[in-house]
Amino acid sequence: MTASPVALITGGGSGIGAAVARRLLDAGYRVAVTGRGEARLKGFAEELGDPEGLLTIVGDAADQGQIEAAVDSTLKAFGRIDTVVANAGFATHDSVAEGDPSGWPEMILTNVLGPALLIRASVDALKESRGRIVLIGSVAGFVHTPGNIYGATKWAVTGLAENTRRQVTEWGIGVTLVAPGRAETPFWDSYGSLPPGHLLTADQVADSIVWAIRQPEGVDVNTVVVRPLGQPV
Repeated sequence: MTASPVALITGGGSGIGAAVARRLLDAGYRVAVTGRGEARLKGFAEELGDPEGLLTIVGDAADQGQIEAAVDSTLKAFGRIDTVVANAGFATHDSVAEGDPSGWPEMILTNVLGPALLIRASVDALKESRGRIVLIGSVAGFVHTPGNIYGATKWAVTGLAENTRRQVTEWGIGVTLVAPGRAETPFWDSYGSLPPGHLLTADQVADSIVWAIRQPEGVDVNTVVVRPLGQPV
C-alpha cells in the first residue's frame, strides 16, 4: 500500500472531481480530496464505504494557507504526491455588460488563483515523484462567447497550463489541461437548469482525466478537449 501512487484533487467531493477520485481509488491510488463543505465530503466518503485510501480535507482552494495545509496533510498521511488535479471552480453564469460584479471576485480567485496556488504548494513533492499536474479548464477557455466572465477565467487556465508546462517539464513534471464541454454536473446548480442538448456525464469527463494521468512514463499529454456529440462550439 505504501508504494501506491497518490492524487490530491481540489473540489473532489462531487461532480467531476468525485468521479476522478472514484476511478483512481479503483485503480489502486490513494486519494486526498478537498472541498469547502464538510458535510458533502463526509457524505462522499460514506458513499464509498470510508475506504482506507481516501483522505478528505475541508478547505478553500483559493486560500493559500488552506491549500498548503492540504498538501501537507496529504504528504503526512500518504508520504508522497504523484498527481494534483485542480478541479475546484464555479461560474456566476452572467455577463460583463449585464451581470452582477459582486460574484466575480470569488469566481476569479477560485478558478484562476486556486490552480496557481495548488501548483505552487505541490511542486516540490511533484519534483520528487516526477508527477503530473492536471488543470480542469473548459471549452469556454478556447471559444469566445458574448460577455462570458467565466469563460475569461478558463482562458486564463488555458494559459496557465502551458506556461506551467514550459517551466516544470525540465523537472520531469507533466502538465495536462482537460477542457470539457457541457457536462451534467453541479456546475449548473446556480444556473437553475441544465443546458439543452446532449451532455457529458461526470464519469465520461473523468475517463479522459484518468487516461491522461495514467499515460506511460515519459509521455506528456498536454491538452484534452472533450465535447459531447452535438455541441457545435
